[in-house]
Parts: sequence; C-alpha cells; structure tokens
Amino acid sequence: MTFKFKKMNRLLSLFIIYTSTLIISVRLTAQESAVKLSQSSTASKLLDLLYNNILVVLTVLVLLIVVAAGINLIWAMIDIQKISLIQKYGPEVTEKAGWGQKTSWWTTIYDKLSGLKPLEKEKDIELHHDYDGIRELDNSLPPWWVYLFYITIVWAFAYLIYYHVGGWGNDQEKEYVLAIEKAEVQKAAFLALQGEKVDEKSVTLLTKDSDLAEGKDIFLANCIACHGSFGEGNAVGPNLTDKYWLHGGSIKQVFSTIKYGVQEKGMQSWQTQLRPVIIQKVASYILSLQDSNPPNAKAPQGELYIEVQEEMPADTITVDSVGQIK
Repeated sequence: MTFKFKKMNRLLSLFIIYTSTLIISVRLTAQESAVKLSQSSTASKLLDLLYNNILVVLTVLVLLIVVAAGINLIWAMIDIQKISLIQKYGPEVTEKAGWGQKTSWWTTIYDKLSGLKPLEKEKDIELHHDYDGIRELDNSLPPWWVYLFYITIVWAFAYLIYYHVGGWGNDQEKEYVLAIEKAEVQKAAFLALQGEKVDEKSVTLLTKDSDLAEGKDIFLANCIACHGSFGEGNAVGPNLTDKYWLHGGSIKQVFSTIKYGVQEKGMQSWQTQLRPVIIQKVASYILSLQDSNPPNAKAPQGELYIEVQEEMPADTITVDSVGQIK
C-alpha cells in the first residue's frame, strides 16, 4: 500500500510541475498582452486585442481544458486506488481514512458541471434499450457544454454589434484597406533600400540639382586634399575637369575608381566609408565639372575619353530601294 501511494505522489508531483509551467506561460502571455493594452484603455482596443490574439485566447482555453482533464484523471486514479484498497483491506479502511465523511470541493464542482446521474439513479433515466448488454441512458447535455454554447451565442451578438452595427471595429473591408496601405508603406521602404544597392554595373548618371549638391558637399569634405576645391588637381591627384582620364571617364568607371580606390597611386577605397548611393552622387558631381576650366588647372593626364553612344540594333535599321538608310 505504501508503494502505491508513492507512485500516486510521484504522479501528483509531475502534474504540479506541469501545471506550474503552464501557469507561468499563460502569465507571460498575459503580460505581453497587458503591455499592448496599456497603450490604450478604451474598450475598443481591448476587443481589438482579443480579436487579433484570438489564437492565443483559444490556446489558453484549450490548455485550461487539458489541465481540468488532467486533474479529473488524477482524481479518477485516486478513486481507483481507493477501490483497490477497499477490495484488499475491506470497508473499514475508508472509516479509518475518513474518505466517506465529506465530499471534496472538486467533486462537487465536477458533479455540477458534468450533470451526471449517480449510479443508483441510473434506473430513472434508462430507456430500456438493450444492445448486447449495453444499456442506453437518456442523459442530458453536460451543463458545461450548454454554458459554452450560450457563451458562443453571446459572443456572436457582441461581435455583430461591435463590428457591423456600431462600426467600432475594423471589418474585413477596413482590414483590407489598412493592409493595402501598410503594404504600400513597406513597398516604399523596400524600394528605398533597393536604391542603396548601386554598384559599378548598375550605376547611372544623376543630373538633379539636389543630388549634385549633395555630391559636391561630400567631395569638398573628402576629396579636395588630392584634387583641389574645384577638381583642378594638384601635386597628388589628377585634374578632374578635362577629358583625359587615367582609369576611364564613364560614370561606371568613375564610380568604380572611387569605390575601390587605386592603391598603387595612393588613392584609398571609399566603399567602407561611403554608401553606394553617396558614391554615385559624388561620381555624378565629378562628371558635372567637365569643361569648367577652373584656375590653376593641372595638365591633362591619361587618355582622352570620348563617350560612345550605343549602336542601334541591326533589326531596327531599314534601307529603302535606292540604298538610303531610313
């Protein structure tokens, strides 16, 4: 008998640990919801919070039902243990233990929620249908199920009034519009980030005054020591205002030169200090200095760069009957 009680105590201990873990999880979830709710104390925010976290609410309810079922299972096992003790040691063991003197609070609550008839009263609800020894009873629906059904009816009316009659909550159409607006904001943010992804293969020449002004500010802050205030060049760096270039004069080549630098000639790489879009603006500003003829300009260096226009695709060229290109 002592061994069986030890097994039962071990089971109770495991269940207590499980229940404690569950309560802590529910409490953490409740704290998170309370933080969101603290931002607004209105009833609409509370209902919106419950609606937006309906899965959390349902999960908590399911867990509570699991706990109740677990407690019910434990008490059933205890009852089975009592029956086995009575069968082994006789009814006097119940008198010594005092089991029959009072009914536990849980048993009282369970009996009210389940609405089950005691064994001695089953004759009153028996339908006298016997199927291979299986008797059919006319049991009513459990009170807990009936109460839950009533709660769903009340919830449905509250939902109808809150979202469709009063219009206090966001119905599906409003949620759709809000989702579209949110998506537009996210799209704009994404496109803004894509604008940062400029490299030497995709860079284009900027011509807006605001972009060139920003490029000029960066140039004056970082480049005048080697190229002069007007790009005229000095003893360190070449002249940037003529058509001669040491490493190419296209926007892609100038961008690449600024980005990676020219280590053998003392020009540092700027890719770790300037964002790609900033390098694009600096390169565009430098190309805007072409033919500006600043004072004290350094003599040309490198090769003459002539911008080559892209050739027209062959399939777009037509020739008339006398051999003239249209």
